[in-house]
Amino acid sequence: MRISALVLFICISAALRGQSNFDKYFTDKVLRFDYMLAGNSQKTTVYPVGMKEEPFFGGSKTQLLDPFNYGNLKYEVFDAADNTLIYSRGFCTLYQEWQTTAEAKVMERSFYEVATMPFPKNKIKFVLSMRERNGSFSKLYETEIDPGNYFIRKEKPVNASVTKIYYAGDPATNVDLAFIAEGYTADEMGKFRDDVKKMADVLFAEPPYNEYQYRINIYAVEAVSAESGTDIPGERFYVTTALNSSFYTFDLDRYLTTQDIKSVNDYAGLVPHDNIIVLINSNKYGGGGVYNYYSGTTVGHPLSPKVFIHEFGHGFAGLADEYYSSEVAYEEFYPLNVEPWEPNITTMVNFDAKWKKMISKDTPQPTPAEEKYSNVIGLFEGGGYSAKGIYRPEMDCRMKSNSPKGYCAVCREAVRKMINFYIR
Repeated sequence: MRISALVLFICISAALRGQSNFDKYFTDKVLRFDYMLAGNSQKTTVYPVGMKEEPFFGGSKTQLLDPFNYGNLKYEVFDAADNTLIYSRGFCTLYQEWQTTAEAKVMERSFYEVATMPFPKNKIKFVLSMRERNGSFSKLYETEIDPGNYFIRKEKPVNASVTKIYYAGDPATNVDLAFIAEGYTADEMGKFRDDVKKMADVLFAEPPYNEYQYRINIYAVEAVSAESGTDIPGERFYVTTALNSSFYTFDLDRYLTTQDIKSVNDYAGLVPHDNIIVLINSNKYGGGGVYNYYSGTTVGHPLSPKVFIHEFGHGFAGLADEYYSSEVAYEEFYPLNVEPWEPNITTMVNFDAKWKKMISKDTPQPTPAEEKYSNVIGLFEGGGYSAKGIYRPEMDCRMKSNSPKGYCAVCREAVRKMINFYIR
């Protein structure tokens, strides 16, 4: 009993210290920094666009520094007076994915981006960094921000209704998921709310999310579109929607995304949120998920629930694709001489930092793709869009295909760690 009491005391003390730091440096509102990433396969330039104040910070008030080192980019916030790091987050963007395509070798493009953080009480230094091909980060951009600057806009938020589909409690100690309507007209908002509940129920039935059902808030943000559906350029089909989503991202027919990150975040700003899901009113198969950016899926295809769990694995927990035979737009996405940051694939450069300790001593490494090793944690070659040189934890997983029941054990553990980060 004394050991349990000591552990409880340590946890409470750490939480109080974290809360104290939050109260020292931040308010409950959000500072949003909008910018452009522009360049090609070899270079990136940052162009600031503007700043605004938003009403609801939904993150943990004790876990202010990102412990995972996930993402191909990160932003860090320092107190300007003493240069203390007070907030950080890793993330990915469609821009960085585009940089690995053939198109990026022959032309330049720009992508709109958004960074959000709790609103500071005093001057801060904002630093944006990008992960190089060798795995290290290099600084892209730095600026000082005065929270009293009158160029920080305090505009009325976009006009959209919000419904709490499931509410567990205080956003600071629960995971907050903002589902945003895309391709739903005003007359279809009842369907949207039903679709959000359907997808939330899918999530709550999926391990390990089912272990945390009462620690997850689900919000439905009713972004009204003029027309139903989404663009399908390959079929010459175009509609006017709130978030400008489209199939054929990077000319891949099933890859469904939006590059209108400004609108996505305008609507997400109506609720406290840790993660964004764009729910797209279409019966066509497809979706996309980008870490700490957003996850997107259609709702009307028979496989939509499985696609949602897969894409949310990307967007929420930073899980990598484990498939290697499907068509992709990327070229040499993972350097084989660098350990990927994602928790569920490895190039063996630093396998000790991954799931090595979870493998039984009786399981050979590499592990043959044989029936007797089904549902066994091992080291199976093939993953991250490459049949050779990249390894995954199990023969099959939701991050590899639609066949298995769900995530493998390694992916489930990664999701648990992410949930626990947000609810502490």
